[in-house]
Amino acid sequence: MNQDLEKIEEAIKESSAWEKIRSVLDQHYDFTEEISISVQDVLIVITVIFITTLLLRLVLRVLTRNLPKPDKVKFNVVFGYFQWLIYIIILLITLNSLGVNVTAVFAASAALLIGIGLALQTLFQDIISGVFILIDQSVHVGDIIEIEGKVGRVEEIKLRTTRAVTIDNKVLVIPNHLYLENSLYNWTQNGTTTREAVSVGVAYGSDVQLVKKLLIQAASTHPDVIGSPEPTVVFTDFGESSLDFKIVFTINDSFKAQFPKSDIRFEIDKLFRENNVSIPFPQRDLHIIQKPDQNVQIRMKDSNGKSVNDDDNNTPK
Repeated sequence: MNQDLEKIEEAIKESSAWEKIRSVLDQHYDFTEEISISVQDVLIVITVIFITTLLLRLVLRVLTRNLPKPDKVKFNVVFGYFQWLIYIIILLITLNSLGVNVTAVFAASAALLIGIGLALQTLFQDIISGVFILIDQSVHVGDIIEIEGKVGRVEEIKLRTTRAVTIDNKVLVIPNHLYLENSLYNWTQNGTTTREAVSVGVAYGSDVQLVKKLLIQAASTHPDVIGSPEPTVVFTDFGESSLDFKIVFTINDSFKAQFPKSDIRFEIDKLFRENNVSIPFPQRDLHIIQKPDQNVQIRMKDSNGKSVNDDDNNTPK
């Protein structure tokens, strides 16, 4: 009997303690007439934020596991900004699910975010593009890239822009959003060696085997041309005024390809002259057919486009 009384007393004590806890948890704090938050709501929000933090850290670790240390630091900075945005969204959604009236806050936040998004649209595009570049590693420092017809060696990749140096030693600042809107050519993603070519045409009737030999000689003797793979001659076409050839060779620094290509053109011209191989220029034959009892009228104009003809220009034939 005494044991039963003790159990009842413990149950009453436990019940009263739980009721006190419940009363504390259910205690509401009114911030405005429409916003009222209880202690239980605060604990739920803290728990949700804690779980969100763990998930964000896991996502960050997965995204940056293959990034170099400098790129990882840049990505962490951007991810930190997005992290606060996610916290705000999760907080508002959690409060709304708990019955807190946050409609006014949602409306104000939506209007604010739309205004900021429209004003900073290009900036956000640049930053998001920079994040994509860091993640997929499509461009690295030292790569030679071509975009919108401009070629440069990448010196620095920032979150908003990419800094490159052109062949003329001029700094090229590329907004990162251009990577999403244009085709990007990475000359050195497969390695520093690239295949280059020089085209030339010779007159019809030339010894094509001699031409092939001279082209290979011109490319092989240049110090910047790599011996393996060996230079190759391609007979590209029978042109209107010439037989068209292309000498293909490999160099180790495509960023300065214009200089060895220029040297090879000089050497080709020299060898062709020494071996009597002519490089033709386009020629046209003009045939004038005059019918009987008709005059041929020749009109001449000066550099300003004004006619300089007089009556003597109309000569009967």
